[in-house]
Amino acid sequence: MVFITHSLRSASLTLLLALLLTFTAMSARAGSIEPVQGQLTPGEDGYALSAEFAIDLGARLEEAVARGVPLNFILEFTLERKRWYWVDEHIASRIIDYRLSYNALTQQYRLSVGGLHSGFATLPEALHVLGRVAGLVVADKSAITLGNSYVVALRLSLDKSQLPKPLQLDALGSKDWQVEAKTLRWQFAPGAMGR
Repeated sequence: MVFITHSLRSASLTLLLALLLTFTAMSARAGSIEPVQGQLTPGEDGYALSAEFAIDLGARLEEAVARGVPLNFILEFTLERKRWYWVDEHIASRIIDYRLSYNALTQQYRLSVGGLHSGFATLPEALHVLGRVAGLVVADKSAITLGNSYVVALRLSLDKSQLPKPLQLDALGSKDWQVEAKTLRWQFAPGAMGR
């Protein structure tokens, strides 16, 4: 009788431990990309965007990129002038694609923008650079008129459509693959500083 009671306790503890580990694995944190600040400043070439994002990929995406799965991000910028009598006037927009990957041979993270590539020793270093935009010309001076008020929208997001096909299915159904990307919106009046 003692043997049966001991075996049941051992089995129930093992089952409890397995359930706890499963719950912990399922509740891995989802990622987020939050804009911290954005600013438009006039320059010689036009109006330049400076922005900062706080990027948290989450445990599953950090593991995926460390195993060699490339992650693609999209920076979206739009500038519109509000009109009370008609739809808002589109002034300027800009989309930039970023690619973050890990090279196991060199043990470096690689951040690519177009034909430009930069290498980083750690993922936090690469994410820090990915989350900073400085001096990006987004609108001509002639497109913006003094005295008008404009609405700026800025967003950095994970492009799930660029994930390998088997992972796209996981990204649809699993919270671990979700990265919540928030949009920063602010009023811009030429002559006034950013947000």
